[in-house]
Amino acid sequence: MSALAAVYRSQERFIEAEALFQRALAVLEAAYGPEHPDMAQIMEDHAILLRNTERGGEAEELETRAEAIRAKPGRRVPAN
Repeated sequence: MSALAAVYRSQERFIEAEALFQRALAVLEAAYGPEHPDMAQIMEDHAILLRNTERGGEAEELETRAEAIRAKPGRRVPAN
């Protein structure tokens, strides 16, 4: 889902991309919890979309959450 969202983002199909990023985050959070390392990557990808649509404040919130997830001990997930 998040890969398709990234494709839509690159095609500037922002509304469709955002819906998929949000759904991917919801599914992942429901399955594994809000601190799962994979959440960080999807949040960062979603933040790019938000910046592309001039919503920097929302992007910053997601980037901060993603950074906090990556900073947890034992969760050394490299950023892309």
